[in-house]
Amino acid sequence: MFEFPKFGDRNFLSSADLTSKEIYNLLALAKQFKNKQFDIEFKKKVLGLVFDKPSTRTRVSFQVAMSRLGGSTIDLNPNISQIGRGEPIKDTARVLARYCDVIAIRTFSHDDLVEYAKWSEKPIINALTDLEHPCQALADFLTIQESFSSFENLVLTFIGDGNNVANSLILCCSLLGIEIRVACPKGYEPNELIIKKAKEINKKSIIKVTDDIYSASSGSNILYTDVWSSMGEEDEKLEKDKIFKGFTIDKKLLSYANSNAIILHCLPAYRGKEITDEVIDCSNSKIFDQAENRMHAQQALLSMILS
Repeated sequence: MFEFPKFGDRNFLSSADLTSKEIYNLLALAKQFKNKQFDIEFKKKVLGLVFDKPSTRTRVSFQVAMSRLGGSTIDLNPNISQIGRGEPIKDTARVLARYCDVIAIRTFSHDDLVEYAKWSEKPIINALTDLEHPCQALADFLTIQESFSSFENLVLTFIGDGNNVANSLILCCSLLGIEIRVACPKGYEPNELIIKKAKEINKKSIIKVTDDIYSASSGSNILYTDVWSSMGEEDEKLEKDKIFKGFTIDKKLLSYANSNAIILHCLPAYRGKEITDEVIDCSNSKIFDQAENRMHAQQALLSMILS
């Protein structure tokens, strides 16, 4: 019999805020929601969205997830609220906590997210910062679990910038015992403190960082990529396009991976840059299942927090 897991009245700022058992429980609950085998309602509960960055999947998946739970969502766009005028975070956080039951924040500085959590009496969810994207990682590992049933003996290869997505993948791989390889140009490696944290979580963690995309992809089960230039890096885009040229998942690179390897991308994708058209739309691609799973994973996360 399925046992409903509870996260408690806690913040979710980092993938490291979960234990391996909690990840397994959350993924099990997400599957229950996805397969329409479990239902729970949180009428009158309100999710606040504070998004300093543009969003499609994160915004819509949170709104639909909360709607499916019987709750409501309020979009606190900084451009039409006092947040954009420069109201201190400590004031905004304390007021929003009086109105909302949980708050998802998508912003640039991870320090700002920590500041919200410091002053809010209600749980804060990291909907993306410059350091981590933990909600994306939950959907990623739900997709991986659906593809391989088990996390045992898997190798995940991330190609591109050692960014917030890569950081959350490293932490989750450590928690779940998955080998992770990150292939990136020199100078664009993942955060060293994240790697240190991952090794503290699991001393047996296998984390490899290289600038050789072919050795990193050899025998891999999952090939994952993201855009070369994240939001807020528009001024660096032309320069990064030159530096990252060749760090592309194409048919040639896919041939180095296992024959049943899956392709992941957190989207939006710049087809022809970090990934080619033929790969994003090939049979190995699970990218759009991955996008759908944002909703199911976040429905599970919200349920565990609100219970």
